[in-house]
Formats: sequence, structure tokens, C-alpha cells
Amino acid sequence: MNYPGARGHGVIDVLIDEATLSRRVGELGRELDALYPDSANDPPLLIGVLTGAVTFMSDLMRAMDGHVEIDFMAVSSYGASTRSSGVVRILKDLDHVIEGRRVVVVEDIVDSGLTLQYLLELLRQREPRDIRVVALLRKLKAGAADVPVDLLGFEIPDEFVVGYGLDFAGLYRNLPCIAVLDPALLGERAGPHGEHPSSDPHSSGEAR
Repeated sequence: MNYPGARGHGVIDVLIDEATLSRRVGELGRELDALYPDSANDPPLLIGVLTGAVTFMSDLMRAMDGHVEIDFMAVSSYGASTRSSGVVRILKDLDHVIEGRRVVVVEDIVDSGLTLQYLLELLRQREPRDIRVVALLRKLKAGAADVPVDLLGFEIPDEFVVGYGLDFAGLYRNLPCIAVLDPALLGERAGPHGEHPSSDPHSSGEAR
């Protein structure tokens, strides 16, 4: 199917529509509220992984009734390529000290799981009281790292997806749905080895 408007150019399928996203994010917010009943005295710290998780995290925290604090990290595992280099760099670190805090890592998508695995190991070294992970999407992908996700929005096929904060070459973040691009479009803008460029230094942490 074609998505209307210029922002939908190249979209061939909508995996998750706007209404379904909104409903599930609301459910995830209520599930988080249940995990932190004393948030008035002990608010959890939501850590968004830039840049792809911004849309999801904004809607998620608004779906919560309890108090929260927020912070952001930016990491890079492959720069402009969607193939992981195996090296993770911190591009923006936290502003908060998380020792003794209740931490929730907010991810847009878990693909290979390698970047999230590294990020959790890094955060645990800072001795938070506990860490949970909430992810909007997780790919059904053979060989992915067995990284824990406490709350999950949707499992999706192993396809390159955009929308709701996820980009391709810096575009499509403002789609209100999760969509699949035409493979021909990916090929047109791929790198010399078939990598798909992104202007996002984190680009959801992993190849999509």
C-alpha cells in the first residue's frame, strides 16, 4: 500500500498503524505505572536512546500517571552504515548520576541486540538499584543476542522499518506509523557494500 503525502514516498506496507501504536503505548505506560507504585517518592529515571526513541519515549511518559524523570544517551555502533562495526561509542552520556536509582532504558527497536547489551553492561557498572528495558519493537531475527526486554510493544519481521521516530537517511521519522520501505529505494541510497545510510549517529542503536 502507498502512504499518502510526501512523507510516505517509497512506503510499500504499514506494519503497525497509528491507532494500534497509540493503544499499545498507552498499555505500556500503565504497565510501567504498576511497576513503580511509589513514584511520588521514588520516581524512575527513563533513559531514552537517541535519536530514534524520542517519539516513543515522549508518548510513553505522557501515558504514565506516576512521576518520572528523564535523561538521554546517544551511542553509535556503526555510524552511517546499518552493519554493525562491533565497536560502540558513547556520543552523549547521561546528565544524571544513576547510582541507587531505578532506571528504565527506553528503546525504539531491538535488532541484533548487541548495542543494547553493551549499553546495559555499561549502566550496570554505575550501580543503579535496578534496570528495566522497555522497547517498542523487537525483530524476529536469527542469531540476535539474548538481551532481556522487560516490556515489549510489538515483535516484527526482519525488515527495514521506518516511522514513529525511526529513519532512513534522516527521513521518515515523522510518519505516525511503522512502515516498510520499497527495497528498490533502499538500494538506490545504499553504500558501496549495500549499507543503508542514516543521518542518525545512533540510528536506533542497530541495523534495521
